[in-house]
Amino acid sequence: MAEKEHKHLFGLLGKNISYSFSKGYFAEKFDLLNLFNHEYVNFDLQNISEIKTVLQKNKHTLKGMNVTIPYKESIFEYLHKVNKKARKIGAVNTIKVTKKGNLIGFNTDYYGFKKSIEPLLKKHHKNALILGTGGASKAVAYALKKLNIEYKFVSRNGDGNLLLTYDSLNKKTLEKHTIIINCTPLGTSPNIHESPNIPYAFITNKHILYDLIYNPAETIFLTKGKEKGAIIKNGLEMLELQAEKAWEIWRK
Repeated sequence: MAEKEHKHLFGLLGKNISYSFSKGYFAEKFDLLNLFNHEYVNFDLQNISEIKTVLQKNKHTLKGMNVTIPYKESIFEYLHKVNKKARKIGAVNTIKVTKKGNLIGFNTDYYGFKKSIEPLLKKHHKNALILGTGGASKAVAYALKKLNIEYKFVSRNGDGNLLLTYDSLNKKTLEKHTIIINCTPLGTSPNIHESPNIPYAFITNKHILYDLIYNPAETIFLTKGKEKGAIIKNGLEMLELQAEKAWEIWRK
C-alpha cells in the first residue's frame, strides 16, 4: 500500500494516441533516472469532458499531463489557472497538478519549436506560412513573433488577410514566404502518402520546410522540399525539447 501512496503518475491527454511519442519518451526517462515510482500512461479520450473521470480516478497519484490533438484549446475550461504565455498563445500542451489537485496550464510547444528552428534561420527568412490553424499552429505563431518573423496562416477557408487559402498560394506568395511550417496532421503514419496542397514547384533552396510530424521521419511534404534543395526538418527535436520543458515544470 505504501508504494501506491507515493506513486507519481503522468500522462498524455488526447484522442487516438496509441502512436504517441510521449509515453515511450518518458518511460525511458524514468528508467534512466531510476524513478521506479513514476509512470506515464495514455489518457485516450473520445471527448474532453471525460477528463473529469481521469482526474477522479487518479486524484492521489496524478502529477502532470501533456495535451495533444484535439484538446489543446478545449482543455482551458477545465483548468484552475493558465500561465501567461499559454494564455497569450491560446493553447495548452502541459498541465501541472498541484498538491491541492488544481490544474495549471502551460505551453511548451512554442519553446520547442523556437529552439529547434532557430539554428536554421538566415537573414532572408523574414516571412513564414503556417499550414493549419489548430493549437500547435498557435504556439508556432507565438514563437515566430518572438523571432521577428512575420507569418500568415493557411487553411481551407481563408479570409484573405492573415488567413490564406491553399488555392490562393502562387509563385509570388512562395517567393516572399521562405519558411513553410506544416502544423496539419497530413502525412502522419499510416497516411504517409498525403501532403499539404501547396505549389511545391515554387520551392527553392532559399526555403525552410518544417514539419511538426515526426512519424514518418521524412514526410512527402519534406521529401518534396528536399527535392527542390530546401532545408528540411521534422518535429522530433521540437517534441523532445517541449517534453524536457514539461518535465522541468512538473518538478518545480
